[in-house]
Amino acid sequence: MKLSDVMGHAGLAIYAEVAMILFLFAFAIILWRVFAPANRRAMEEAGRLPLDDGGPVPPGRSRS
Repeated sequence: MKLSDVMGHAGLAIYAEVAMILFLFAFAIILWRVFAPANRRAMEEAGRLPLDDGGPVPPGRSRS
């Protein structure tokens, strides 16, 4: 008797299916949060964070 036979007959396939459903659900939520029009400004600001030097902003100019 091989280990693959034991694992195949143990009835553990449901765990893989549940994990796949949870992954797809989480992936859909992440896609919705990233591409939702309401979050566009926040995502653009987050995209500029690595380029921001954190220095003072000259008068008359905004950070966005």
